[in-house]
Amino acid sequence: MRLLTVAIAAPILAGSVGLSLYAMGDAGEFFFSPSQAAAKRVLPGRTIRLGGLVEAGSVRKLPDGTVEFGVTDRRDVDRVLYRGDLPDLFREGQGVVTRGAFRPDGVFEAQEVLAKHDERYMPKEVADALKRSGEWRGRTP
Repeated sequence: MRLLTVAIAAPILAGSVGLSLYAMGDAGEFFFSPSQAAAKRVLPGRTIRLGGLVEAGSVRKLPDGTVEFGVTDRRDVDRVLYRGDLPDLFREGQGVVTRGAFRPDGVFEAQEVLAKHDERYMPKEVADALKRSGEWRGRTP
């Protein structure tokens, strides 16, 4: 009787897991540094997190209220457009994580911008990307 129960339950459970994974599709947001995004050729419209350092000299406020800036990992730079209030800690040379999607022209449209407080609060993905590029200047946790 137990074997029959397991024989019936196992395919049902496997089917449920398979359907759940299929339904989620690309719903998960992945983190990329600019060079990783270029290497993986992230598709336009796919929501991701893009992080690195705010490129020095790149911050511009446009007449329509949009802020344009570069996010760099010292290898590549992605141009980011954001409309909204920036965090108080946002500034050039500081770590940042943005959430949004690339447009077909390669510009990243951010829906959210998060600035780091200091090295202790830097997202692990940003710290790892900076370490790989040789630009890590913070403490090792």
